[in-house]
Amino acid sequence: MVYQFNFTYDLDLTLISIAIVFPLVFTIRSAFKRRDKALEYLSRFRSGLVSADFAFLALKKFELEEKSLIHRYIVTTSEQLMEFLGKPSGDLESVRNSAAKINQFIVDNSKKIKSSNRLKINNMLLDVHLGLETVAAIKQYHTPHSLRAYCLIFIYLYPLICIPAIYYKLQQGIHEGNLFLLLFLSVISSFILISLFNVQEQLENPFDSKGLDDIQTESFGFNGFASKI
Repeated sequence: MVYQFNFTYDLDLTLISIAIVFPLVFTIRSAFKRRDKALEYLSRFRSGLVSADFAFLALKKFELEEKSLIHRYIVTTSEQLMEFLGKPSGDLESVRNSAAKINQFIVDNSKKIKSSNRLKINNMLLDVHLGLETVAAIKQYHTPHSLRAYCLIFIYLYPLICIPAIYYKLQQGIHEGNLFLLLFLSVISSFILISLFNVQEQLENPFDSKGLDDIQTESFGFNGFASKI
C-alpha cells in the first residue's frame, strides 16, 4: 500500500526508539536482573541448607534418629521448593511449612543445642528462608504487565507508523524508493523488535525451562550428601 499509493510522511525515527525500543530494553534489563537475583538467592538457599545439615550432623548430643529426622526435614524443604519452582502453579505454603519444621525442631530440642550453635544455625536458616521467599516472589510477580502490553501494541503498530516514514527517507536518498530495500528494512526491523520481545517473554519466568537462559533449578537442589559422612 505504501509503495502503490506513495503513502509517505516525514517522521523522526528517534521517536520510535523512545516509544518502543527504550521500554522494551528496560523490561529486558529488569527480567535479567530478576534472573540474576534468583541465582543469588537460590545459592544462598542451598548453602544455608547444606551448612545447617552439617551443623546438625556435628551435634554430639543428638541421637542418630534425631539427626535423620532433621536431615529429612532439610531434604524435603529443598525438594518441595524445586518442585514449586518447576511447576506452573505450586503450593508455596507446603514449602514454608517444611522450612518451619526445621525451626520447630530447634525449639523442641533447644536444651541439646548450645546457645552459640543455635545462633549459628539460625543464621544459616535465615539464608534458607530469605532465599525461599525471594525466589517465590520472583516466580509469582513478573515485570509490569502494563509495560509489556504497551510494548506489544507498539510493535504491532510499527509497520503502520514507521514503514511510510522509512519509504519517505528512501525517496529523499539515492535509492529513490527502492521497493526491495523497503521490504528488507521493514522485515529486519520488525524481526528485531519481535525477537527482543520474545527474549523478554522467555525471561519472565526463569524457572520454567522454556528459554535458553532459564535457570536449571535441579542444580540448586540438596540431595542430602551430608548424611553420608
